[in-house]
Amino acid sequence: MRSKDMLTSKQRAALRAMANTIEPILYVGKAGLTQNILTQADEALTARELIKGSVQQNAPVSAKEALEALCSAAKAEPVSVSGRKFVLYRRNEKEPVIKM
Repeated sequence: MRSKDMLTSKQRAALRAMANTIEPILYVGKAGLTQNILTQADEALTARELIKGSVQQNAPVSAKEALEALCSAAKAEPVSVSGRKFVLYRRNEKEPVIKM
């Protein structure tokens, strides 16, 4: 991760507050992090910038592991992990939705 791309604590807090109102759109199940989930995350980040995911009970990875892997694969920033839910953010350079 490049240091200029890292979120400040204030930006992270603002994104966390925004994420409270959205429903999870990514679900990591017993198959783990498949190519399909990585593609869904990439497309959703391009369209929405801020997405929430959920790790099902029978998944082979934790929410933190899923968040780290998705952030790495999609070049996104981790926002938060709480229980089995996680939030990630990636700014859309062409058409930003969230002003920061």
